[in-house]
Amino acid sequence: MSFLYFLINGISLGSIYAIIALGYTMVYGISKMLNFAHGDVIMVGAYICFFSLTRFNLPPLVAVAAAMLVCMVLGMTIEKLAYKPLRQATSLAVLITAIGVSYLLQNLALLLFSPNVKVFPSIVGNGKISMGDIVVSHVTIVTIIVCIVIMVGMTLFTGRTKIGKAMRACSEDKAAAQLMGINVDATISVTFIIGSGLAAIAGVLLCSTYPTLVPTTGSMPGIKAFTAAVFGGIGSIPGAFLGGLLLGIIEIFAKAYISTQISDAIVFAVLIIVLLVKPTGLLGKKTREKV
Repeated sequence: MSFLYFLINGISLGSIYAIIALGYTMVYGISKMLNFAHGDVIMVGAYICFFSLTRFNLPPLVAVAAAMLVCMVLGMTIEKLAYKPLRQATSLAVLITAIGVSYLLQNLALLLFSPNVKVFPSIVGNGKISMGDIVVSHVTIVTIIVCIVIMVGMTLFTGRTKIGKAMRACSEDKAAAQLMGINVDATISVTFIIGSGLAAIAGVLLCSTYPTLVPTTGSMPGIKAFTAAVFGGIGSIPGAFLGGLLLGIIEIFAKAYISTQISDAIVFAVLIIVLLVKPTGLLGKKTREKV
C-alpha cells in the first residue's frame, strides 16, 4: 500500500473525528462543560439511520435526515433535563452527570436494539475510484467532502448569522451577552441541537466506513474526537477541524507502519506531547481568569 493511500484514509477518518469534535468544541466553548454523552448520540443516530434503511426502506438522504432529526430532539432533551438544572453547579457535578447520561444511552440501546452486531449498509454504495495504483471508496470521498462543507458552513454560520454571533458572544462572556439582551439558555440549547445533528451525520459516516454497529459504537470515537478537540484547541472550530484531521492521519499511519495494537496509545501519546509544549492546543487561546 502506498503512502498516498494511507494519507487519504487518514484524512477520511480524521474528517469523521473533526465532525464529532465540532460538537464537543461548540458546547464547551459556550457552556464550558464537557458533554461526554456526545459519543452515544452518534450511536443513536447510526441506529436510526440503520433501521430507516433496512426496516422502512427509506432513501439514504431521508434516512440521514431522520437520524439528524431524532438526534437533534435527543440533544435538546438531554440539555433540558440533565444539564440545564446544573447551570450553577460545580464542574464535577456536570461531569458526573454527563458520564451518567452516556451510560444511560448505552444501556437503553442494549435493551432496545440488543447487543448483537449489525452490519451497516453504506449510504453511498460500495463503488470505488481507481487513481493509478490507488483505489479509493466512494464513502471515503463523500466523508471528506461532507466534512469540508460542514466546517465551511459552521464558520459562515457563526460569523454571519444572528444566532451564530450570539453563540460567539456567549463563548466570550455569558454574563455580558445576557446584559446585551442575548438569551443565553436558548443559545446553549441551539448549540446542543446543532451539535447533536452533526453527531448523527458523523455516526452514519463512521458506520458506512466501518460497517458494524453495536450499542458501544460511539464510545471510542467519542473519546478520540474529544482528544482531537483538545489537540486542536477546544472551543475553536478550525481547531476541531485541524485536530480531527491530524488525529486521523496519525492513527492510520500508526496502524500501517508501527502496530495496530498500540495505535491508540500512540495517538494519546502525541496528544500528551503537544499539550506539554502548548497546553491550550494547536489553535487554542489563553484565557485570563477573573478573580
